[in-house]
Amino acid sequence: MSNEKKTGIYAQQAQLLAAALPYMQRYENKTVVVKYGGHAMGNPQLGRAFARDIALLKQSGINPIVVHGGGPQIATMLHKLGQESRFENGLRVTDSQTVEIVEMVLAGSINKEIVAMINAEGEWAIGLCGKDGNMVFAEKAHKIYVDPISHTERIIDLGFVGEPVEVDRTLLDLLARSEMIPVIAPIAPGRDGHTYNINADTFAGAIAGALAAKRLLFLTDVSGVLDKSGNFLKELKVTEAQIFIKEGTISGGMIPKIETCIQAIQRGVEGVVILNGKTAHSILLELFTEKGAGTLITP
Repeated sequence: MSNEKKTGIYAQQAQLLAAALPYMQRYENKTVVVKYGGHAMGNPQLGRAFARDIALLKQSGINPIVVHGGGPQIATMLHKLGQESRFENGLRVTDSQTVEIVEMVLAGSINKEIVAMINAEGEWAIGLCGKDGNMVFAEKAHKIYVDPISHTERIIDLGFVGEPVEVDRTLLDLLARSEMIPVIAPIAPGRDGHTYNINADTFAGAIAGALAAKRLLFLTDVSGVLDKSGNFLKELKVTEAQIFIKEGTISGGMIPKIETCIQAIQRGVEGVVILNGKTAHSILLELFTEKGAGTLITP
């Protein structure tokens, strides 16, 4: 490569850094919680890009915290072990035997794989779950099913599926001061002595709320929220999101995700972003560029 070409590349890189600098300063010493899941977790190339993004956030003076899911990996392991998955109205029932496998996969193999990826980028990541340091306590979740014909309600027993009810930030604050990156699996104990599997979105929202995070990023399989005409929305207020749910603009699987976003904001998160985890470096594009990369939901 000629010196002229090299100079051009360096100049372009300098321009990118100069453009990103004001945004880096905006998030300096702030907490950003990232929920990692979806297709990005099954793609090695996207996984490495994700790890580089998290490492760069730390190197930029930001306090990143990763919360991850692992539904497909759990299903694969259950199949390997000859365990049949049981569902109630589309929701997985987690019995006492299943929750042991869920904990093994989430707090074990998946968690350590993510930790290793971030460490390979030159940072110190540490794998945790809600049990560590009594970080999160959960209670049994109760899901209500409404029959579409009779409109009668019944409670669905999902076994050891929980909701976070207490978050202690002591350990997370200690790790932030120690320059370590927490990677957290959504498993938590209950005061009743049982172990509970928690939806990763809900878990991430509870963590972000307890830390009054600057941003909570949901890496999903979609680019963000669309309006009635199918147009991408760069920003959405909580009141607008609630109206969109009522009128059906937001529907299906996006409803619980948006509701989790709203709950996180009500807990004290400054802004929640839904962005596409299938786009490499979407985290950096969201935080360090003017246009962003997803839909920002604000109070």
